[in-house]
Amino acid sequence: MTTTLADIVRGIETGDFPAPDLGITVVPPPSDRESCVMAFTGHIVIAADVDAAWVADRVPPGDLSAPTNPPFLAALEQATGRRVSSLDAMLLAPALATPTERAAATANLTELTDHDHPRVHRALRYRDDVHVYADNHGGLVLTGRGVAGRLECAIEVPDTVQNQGHGRHLATAARALIPPNTHIWAQITPGNAASLRTFLAAAYKPVGSEALLVAKR
Repeated sequence: MTTTLADIVRGIETGDFPAPDLGITVVPPPSDRESCVMAFTGHIVIAADVDAAWVADRVPPGDLSAPTNPPFLAALEQATGRRVSSLDAMLLAPALATPTERAAATANLTELTDHDHPRVHRALRYRDDVHVYADNHGGLVLTGRGVAGRLECAIEVPDTVQNQGHGRHLATAARALIPPNTHIWAQITPGNAASLRTFLAAAYKPVGSEALLVAKR
């Protein structure tokens, strides 16, 4: 049976990571909307319209840094007609388990139907089934289905309430806005140390990194 990126993503959510064998797995892109290169401990996954031979011609055996470096990504852009949109750390957290936890995390949130916000516009380009919630400080938490159908979130904290714990609350709330017994992903630019600290404090765990390639506008 052919392995898909969705299979790999679902496996990671249950703790079943690709084997750390210094190998590279090439799978079809999950949709017409995106391709990606995912890096895990000791293993790379490339989801794009290229084959294993094309990758082998450009990556020395055992070199797991090459697929996430500019020369390879530029070649992948040219081969697929796409552009690299982001290079992010991937973090993962389970849904909050108990009704009490879930109620407390979402107590101050209201779902918005007006999606006229730059963060929302971006989410709608890359995700399906997007939902947007606001807190009483003007913060936003967004959820939706992104790469390979995984549940993803993003948060926005107004400058006026930075460094007061609101980001951690919103990141925790995302874990209550998904069905029980599921998981939610967050993609964060590694240089955004404040955001990384926020999600780590909300019990998200780093699982790897990804370079997302999207259709050219």
